[in-house]
This record gives sequence, structure tokens and C-alpha cells, in this order.
Amino acid sequence: MLTLYGLNTPNVYKVTIGLEEMGLPYRLETVDVRSGKQFDPAIIEMNPNAKIPILHDSDANITISESNAILHYLAEKTEQFFPSDKSERAKGMELLFFQAASIGPLFGQRAHFSFHAGDTNNEYALERYSKEGERLYGVMDKYLSRSEKWFLKSYSIVDMAIFGWVYTAVHMGFGITNYSYLNTWYFAMKERPAVMKGVFTPDILPNFPEPKRPLNFSHK
Repeated sequence: MLTLYGLNTPNVYKVTIGLEEMGLPYRLETVDVRSGKQFDPAIIEMNPNAKIPILHDSDANITISESNAILHYLAEKTEQFFPSDKSERAKGMELLFFQAASIGPLFGQRAHFSFHAGDTNNEYALERYSKEGERLYGVMDKYLSRSEKWFLKSYSIVDMAIFGWVYTAVHMGFGITNYSYLNTWYFAMKERPAVMKGVFTPDILPNFPEPKRPLNFSHK
């Protein structure tokens, strides 16, 4: 039995999408990070970093955290959605690390300083992360321009990993219409029933407060 600990966050969306796409039964245990439940001793025992998602596979007696590591574990477990070809596999690992090292952290900071930083003087941070967010949209657009439809030659956990963050960013008001390949990919993802079930399973998107500045900053 698979138990997923999480909430309606971009990193959790990745895993619920993966579980739905792979047809794996699972149980979702809510961890309300907004009220600090990630610091409960039981959560820290599973993940000392006190972050969600966390996946427990009782059949294999394995508990694993870090969303892309969970996706990779599930792909290996089911032999689905990750290439066996060495070249494509290497590219897939590159993109998973790119998402984890760049898209997630920078999009997260952009959202934080746009919505949650209060009334502090944070114009520098807003400009920095707005520019970087737009630059990363351009990087994703470039990757997609080299492939037929997906980030790899076929649909994979790379698409699942990236979609959670792009989906949330779009709903926050960080548009992608200026990036044709990324925009096409985004709507292709939304046409997959398992993807949409994955993002609605943890809960609907939260209501975001008004941003601290208009969300139309473009990278030059």
C-alpha cells in the first residue's frame, strides 16, 4: 500500500499526477504545512528535513521524500514513464535536476516575494525573482522547441515534475502566453485526465492574496 503525505502544493501535485498516471492505488494523508504540521515528530521521523511530499511504500517497507526522487522511485517500481535508452535517460535526469535546482526554488521565491513577504521593502527581490522566473520560462520553451511535444521524446515523469510548478504559477498570474512551446505543452498536459485528477486530488488551489506589484514583469 502506498501512503502519500502532503497538501495542495506544486511538489505534491507532481507525485499525485505520477500516481494517477501509473494507475497506482494510494492513500493521501494531509499534512497542513500552513499550520506547521510538517514539524510534528512523526513527520520528522520520516523526513528530517520536515518537507512534503513523503511517500511510504508498506509493501517494500520504503519511505522516501524529495518529490523528484519519489517520481523516479515510482517510475522504476512500475517501469513506466522514464526512458530505458541511455541518451534519453541521461537527458531525463538532467531535466529532473534542472527542475529541482532551478524551477522549484526560483518559482517559490517569486511567489513568496509577490504574495507573502508583507509590507517590507522588497523591490530588489521582486525584480530579481520576476526576471529569473521569466528567464526560466524561456529555458523551458527552448527545451520544448527541440522535442516533438514533451520534454523528452515521449511523455515522462519530467513533464509531471515540471507541470506542478507551471500550473501553480499560471494560477498565480504568472502567464506563459509569450512562450509558444511552453504554452502548447501546458494545454497538452491539461488534456490528460490523470494530470487534472492529480492536481485536484490534494485539494483545490488556494486563494492567493493580491500581489505586491503587477505580475507583468518581463525579463530583458
